[in-house]
Amino acid sequence: MADEVQYTPRELLVVVASRLIQDGESVFVGTGLPLVGALLANHLHAPQMMAIYEGGSIGPEPTVLPWSVADSLTFCKAPIILSMSSTFGHSRAGYADIGFLGGAQVDMYGNMNATCIGPYDKPQVRLTGSGGANDMASLCQRIIFMGLHLPERFPEKVDYITSPGFLDGPGAREKAGLIGGGPWRVISHLGLMGFDEETCRMKLLSYHPGVTPEIIQQFTGFELLVDKDVEETRRPTEEELHVLRDVVDPNQLFVF
Repeated sequence: MADEVQYTPRELLVVVASRLIQDGESVFVGTGLPLVGALLANHLHAPQMMAIYEGGSIGPEPTVLPWSVADSLTFCKAPIILSMSSTFGHSRAGYADIGFLGGAQVDMYGNMNATCIGPYDKPQVRLTGSGGANDMASLCQRIIFMGLHLPERFPEKVDYITSPGFLDGPGAREKAGLIGGGPWRVISHLGLMGFDEETCRMKLLSYHPGVTPEIIQQFTGFELLVDKDVEETRRPTEEELHVLRDVVDPNQLFVF
């Protein structure tokens, strides 16, 4: 039997993220792994994907992996260069299909916290805050969260809602007047999660190689629903790893 293709946990996260992007979609990318995942999708199966960068560029063709969403490299061959406020206006107009977010916590309803751990007025840890995350979570059609999978990072209820998910359950987003579709997928180093259509609660869609649903539940601070068709995450292919390592991130800025 041929040797299995070897990959790192970060490479798996990026590959899973890239597979969620379809050709022709507009993607509000973020710094780090989401940026790498979007560019990987663009090279592999989504040549007409349109990337939106918070710094103001839309649809660029960077020849070198940008360090951040405000890097001047993100303006390379961009057909549209706007201001930061204009890119969020682009989302408000309904043109952002996917938005990538991260944070310190995500709860059972997909609410995200990047503000503080503990009470807001007397926090144990003060974090970086919203930036444009609240706008993206409120306006993009689908939100993908990426982060480590630990009980304290997946609590039943976040300490502070920096970016709204389904708030406290079905109908809450609509009542709050949020136009975006809300959280869609959660990618962790243990598995891929989605959200139940009726209850809006997080559910396991696939578990990464070497992991089981039972292990993932042990690392989750609430009862995680399990999809009836739950399966093992497909391993990265040789082609995906080749493009990732040799084309998208050859200097290992974010993936190693």
